[in-house]
Amino acid sequence: MQSPLSIELQQHQYLREQLRAEFPEADDETLRDTVEGLSRLPEVLAAILRSHLDDVAMIYALRERIGDMQERMARIESRSDRKRAIVASLMERADIKKLTEPDFTASLRPTPAPLMVIDEAKIPGEFWKPQPAKLDRRGLAAALGSGAVVPGATLGNGGVTLAVRTR
Repeated sequence: MQSPLSIELQQHQYLREQLRAEFPEADDETLRDTVEGLSRLPEVLAAILRSHLDDVAMIYALRERIGDMQERMARIESRSDRKRAIVASLMERADIKKLTEPDFTASLRPTPAPLMVIDEAKIPGEFWKPQPAKLDRRGLAAALGSGAVVPGATLGNGGVTLAVRTR
């Protein structure tokens, strides 16, 4: 079963071929205008693009909303961390090692000493991990785009993109 889009496309192509056969002296622009007036394909494509623009607007709105929510979450996390630090500090100063309540138990426990690197240059090689090489795809594409020949790489065929402006 064919999709409605492919049927519209076939009808559009059929009309263009018929008009070209009937009016061989007509220029391309006249033919194109006539076919667009007789075919529903431009209307269908416009409806799809309007739906696309609605989706883009929704994506933008959701991205903004997610950003706002992430900021709010960060503020709440910060507030939560400050509350926890206040309780830990006060328990430590009051020498309260454990706080038992019906809905939770809190206790102070020692933490391991944190690592503090004072001078990386003095640290022996045994503590350094070698990193694997990583391909610079952007630099490689730029070099090939400027005409350089790089063994093992080439640029593929470009495609066509649809530009939709709303302003």
